Amino acid sequence: METEFYKIRRLPPYVFAEVNAMKAKARATGDDIIDFGMGNPDFPTPPHIVDKLTETVRDPRTHRYSESRGIKGLRRAIAGYYGRRFGCEIDPEREAVVTLGSKEGLANLAQAISSPGDVMMVPNPSYPIHQFGFIIAGAAVRNIPVRTDETFMAALERAVVHSVPKPTALVLNYPNNPTTEVADLDFYGQVVEFCRHHGIYILSDVAYAEIYFDGNPPPSMLQIPGARDITVEFTSMSKTYSMPGWRIGFACGNARLVAALGRVKSYLDYGAFTPVQVAATAALNGPQACVEEMRRRYRERRDVLISGLATAGWEVPSPAATMFAWAPIPPAFRHLGSLEFSKMLLREAKVAVSPGVGFGEHGDGYVRFALVENRHRIRQAVKNIKSFLARYHNVLERAEERLAAAK
Repeated sequence: METEFYKIRRLPPYVFAEVNAMKAKARATGDDIIDFGMGNPDFPTPPHIVDKLTETVRDPRTHRYSESRGIKGLRRAIAGYYGRRFGCEIDPEREAVVTLGSKEGLANLAQAISSPGDVMMVPNPSYPIHQFGFIIAGAAVRNIPVRTDETFMAALERAVVHSVPKPTALVLNYPNNPTTEVADLDFYGQVVEFCRHHGIYILSDVAYAEIYFDGNPPPSMLQIPGARDITVEFTSMSKTYSMPGWRIGFACGNARLVAALGRVKSYLDYGAFTPVQVAATAALNGPQACVEEMRRRYRERRDVLISGLATAGWEVPSPAATMFAWAPIPPAFRHLGSLEFSKMLLREAKVAVSPGVGFGEHGDGYVRFALVENRHRIRQAVKNIKSFLARYHNVLERAEERLAAAK
């Protein structure tokens, strides 16, 4: 009876747990850790959204079970958002479903459309649920690169030719977590044409579509003619309105996929708490200046971090979107891998980041910074990192001795 359960055996140890344990231990001894690890927005939820929640929760009628696929008002607000932002007409009855954050929606749709042995194409590196939602559901995963060029299209071709059975679905995530790469409509058009031709569903995650910095709003795949025949798109209120703990998101697009997700959800939950859904409706329908202010503050943090790391001798690409920076490990430390390098940053510079390997083996040459500390804290982190890099020979020698002793 001590054999590990089958689905648990398919899940590797959670890489981030090692860094989190070190972080907790350091804080317990009084260390001030500057934490860029988790993409957990630190801005307060805008007041008008909180006010709507508190107003609604005072009505005892809202304390009962809600609707699993979302209250009508919120589904209409979702359709309104897609119309204003992307010029897409969404049927709130057939083409929209409310989820408990995009993570729940992605995982439950994976359950709905997967059978053991099905092949799913998932980017690597990627947000873990993109891959492990399918693995938990019993499917096989084929990794594809996080690119928007001919390399990506060539990978799709190989997957169709060499996968048995043919892939059922493709997951896309742009702006991407963790790499921050963005996609345009030309790229989406190529992908839709390919997947329609081969009968492959597309699950598009656009959770970071409202966090962009260069004046070009990231598009929706549903803007492509014919995309709705095969595509469902997920997003979340967490990042756009700084509502991560509220656990509210939605999926739009292909009516068959939306219905499949809704049917699975009907067995698993009664929907988000009604006052949360009413507040989310107020967020989508209300003033959007709060979203622009959030973009401005993330942009300021990005600029402080990227310019500061450059002065420390660490060149990191400036992201055009998302709340992250995807930092290539400095050459002197690359052989250690991202997990050991993340531990070293925590130990020597008191800075916590996410090891790239936690997003897939192709992320192992990188670490991810989440822009969740204020500018003062970012400057302090840069100062600590600069000091660490200035004495890297001694630090590296100690780290290599540690690794050798652990073998």
